[in-house]
Amino acid sequence: QVQLVESGGGLVQAGDSLRLSCVAPERIFSSHTMGWFRQAPGKEREFVAAFSGYGGKIYYADFVKGRFIISRDNSKNTLALVMNSLKPEDTAVYFCAASPYTSGTIPSGQYFYWGQGTQVTVSS
Repeated sequence: QVQLVESGGGLVQAGDSLRLSCVAPERIFSSHTMGWFRQAPGKEREFVAAFSGYGGKIYYADFVKGRFIISRDNSKNTLALVMNSLKPEDTAVYFCAASPYTSGTIPSGQYFYWGQGTQVTVSS
């Protein structure tokens, strides 16, 4: 069973920063698109950012452009999400996910591996 393990969530104030991390098995990390999604209470899961496999192309949701930065460390099989200028509406459970598809914007249904999620709470 593939395990993606997220860490780094917490309670912060508006304007603060947080860094989320996700560790994946090497065989997944090296060949898959790695992405971040989030789900707020009462809302559907939504795409945040992704780093495609092989080509290294980066995708962001419009609502995080300029504030969040996704990166991957291939030597540590780690995906990171640095979140700056956090807002109360960024409060959600953040999930790391992996998809075998490596081009274009990939819908959540084509991410086959998911972490357990990490809670991010931003107070005003």
